[in-house]
Amino acid sequence: MKIFHDISSFREERKQLLPTQKLGLVPTMGALHAGHASLVKQAVAENEVTAVSIFVNPTQFGPNEDLSKYPRSLEQDCALLESLGVDWVFAPAPREIYPEKESEIIFSLRSMDRKLCGRSRPGHFNGVIQVVSILFNIIQPDRAYFGLKDYQQFQIIRQMVNDLHFPVQAVPCPIIREEDGLALSSRNVYLSSQERIQSLFLIHTLKAIKQKLEDFQTVTDVKDFVHHTLAQYPLVKLDYFELLNDKNLAEVDSLTASSSPRAFIAAFVGKTRLIDNLALY
Repeated sequence: MKIFHDISSFREERKQLLPTQKLGLVPTMGALHAGHASLVKQAVAENEVTAVSIFVNPTQFGPNEDLSKYPRSLEQDCALLESLGVDWVFAPAPREIYPEKESEIIFSLRSMDRKLCGRSRPGHFNGVIQVVSILFNIIQPDRAYFGLKDYQQFQIIRQMVNDLHFPVQAVPCPIIREEDGLALSSRNVYLSSQERIQSLFLIHTLKAIKQKLEDFQTVTDVKDFVHHTLAQYPLVKLDYFELLNDKNLAEVDSLTASSSPRAFIAAFVGKTRLIDNLALY
């Protein structure tokens, strides 16, 4: 496995690929866990060459978010990636990706970031599409793999690929969970033992909604149920709960299969913000 810290050396290596060799990319911010490993395994299985980027992207963090505290474990990450059969790791410093303190080119979205995490974290997805487009330009993958825990992020990236005509297939990958159902996240390490127990509010609530779906008459009934359930979890502060269309993230006005509802939830457990989602059909 080869590790690259600068763009020029990676591009020289990239030139060596044959036209018939497919390159798969798994973009990450490091602190890798079993969720990332599942993406890597799929990329290795489906491509002749697999690259993983490790870059804690500053442009997607807000002024009060955890950029400086975000876990960094490059040596351990690389050991895991080598054991999984990764060929290339691209781990640049911030100044390699953003040579200037402020980029002249600003990325923005017209509407897809005005809900869910986009509403809670203004500017977050501008930073996401900025860094993903840069990585696509540098690495030039044939396929790129994204976990569906960040469902809104995947839909935005897929839209970016379509709108900007990137020759990349954005591949959605299922959410990987702990045995008790908690979605794997690099932020889970911040949870205390009591917060870890309370964090199950997210998946327990989503599963209960799906199981009781026929009992709800309206979307408002579902939201009332979520707030009622929240009272049992004193360490949890709800950020949002929404029912949106599975395909286009539009609001749904019914709970029928034809409206393809997906439940989205985000909450602060102590100081740690967690997200999850679940298709209801």
